Amino acid sequence: MPKKSKKQQSGGGGTPATVALTTAGVDFTVHAYDHDPAHPSYGEEAAEAMGVSPDRVFKTLVADVDGALTVAVVPVAGSLDLKALATAVGGKRAAMADPALAERTTGYVRGGISPLGQRKKLPTVLDASASAHPTICVSAGRRGLEVELAPTALATLTNATLAPIGRA
Repeated sequence: MPKKSKKQQSGGGGTPATVALTTAGVDFTVHAYDHDPAHPSYGEEAAEAMGVSPDRVFKTLVADVDGALTVAVVPVAGSLDLKALATAVGGKRAAMADPALAERTTGYVRGGISPLGQRKKLPTVLDASASAHPTICVSAGRRGLEVELAPTALATLTNATLAPIGRA
């Protein structure tokens, strides 16, 4: 049975991420907040603005694993373990991708990269800690906009592998 999408009351039109969720019939909530360009961390800013634990807000990072771009989704409260990411996708070495390449490939700007609705579908790994929460928040495709959804829905839509790739 299809689920209804929940849309924000204000904040304008959809992003490729919210369009992908709506098209898939996934239950989600959009949270908008005023982005402060001076804040040192996009993810921590989102958690603070929404009043959500940083363990439930996940950041989307793009890494280069053996020459192939790969998306890593980890809690903003921690960091990405590049070696664990490489292992999760059967690779040997991982490094953070060039930010300009990540933006061109995903179609999103840094600080607003969503794991959903990317221009080019990339292999995705979701940190296993996501399954401890009924819902998590990820970027909805622009700074100041987050989408809250079940981690299982995110994993299904992105065809993500669940693996322990985050570090506290």
